[in-house]
Amino acid sequence: MGAWASRGRAARVPAPEPESEPEEALDLSQLPPELLLVVLSHVPPRTLLGRCRQVCRGWRALVDGQALWLLILARDHSATGRALLHLARSCQSPARNARPCPLGRFCARRPIGRNLIRNPCGQEGLRKWMVQHGGDGWVVEENRTTVPGAPSQTCFVTSFSWCRKKQVLDLEEEGLWPELLDSGRIEICVSDWWGARHDSGCMYRLLVQLLDANQTVLDKFSAVPDPIPQWNNNACLHVTHVFSNIKMGIRFVSFEHWGQDTQFWAGHYGARVTNSSVIVRVHLS
Repeated sequence: MGAWASRGRAARVPAPEPESEPEEALDLSQLPPELLLVVLSHVPPRTLLGRCRQVCRGWRALVDGQALWLLILARDHSATGRALLHLARSCQSPARNARPCPLGRFCARRPIGRNLIRNPCGQEGLRKWMVQHGGDGWVVEENRTTVPGAPSQTCFVTSFSWCRKKQVLDLEEEGLWPELLDSGRIEICVSDWWGARHDSGCMYRLLVQLLDANQTVLDKFSAVPDPIPQWNNNACLHVTHVFSNIKMGIRFVSFEHWGQDTQFWAGHYGARVTNSSVIVRVHLS
């Protein structure tokens, strides 16, 4: 017999189970609109905008409308969440050529309370910044003093001639819409950390401007602190300002700072800047 011959009685082959009826897929389009809204309100905003909106005209109408996003906002029962819901209801955007409701982008981008500055500590090199190099230009180094709350303990370092860099933030692109920006119910908090290395003094400047759609300056804050002297124990200072009573028409924030050393040494001995921030907040009163 071959190696695979069986011994004793032949094995019993189990009879195949009867095939079960395939389950019918749940067709969400058959749900009443009110119930479909509730179901969709549990889907992440980016998925709603990127995928659900493409399903059919009915779903697109729901995603482009205001009711879905108000339902999503209503789930945040914090003081800020309640204030945002009130603002979303009172600062409604009029229908403009059947454009989608701006609350969709607002919920997806979540611009309230987060830092709108990209790459604030140089963790991505000089990406996202418009730079003007002076002396030996900008470089990124490790912090010599810990900066609390920074996403990275790295900093931008300047040289023996003024080095300058800038970001211009498009507030509508970040998810804020004109009626909210003009409501008088928001404030803009800006801050920057700057310091020196122990063996070299440095100078620093900051300029933050609020701009309208035509780049006209509506308000500004500037800081030109006294230079940090040489032999400073790696001094690190914090500059902050809050724009309140913001004028109508704001659409952009320009954030710009400069630095250089006071010894005029070749290399990178100048001001060290890091953890720059622009944060939009809601008045809770």
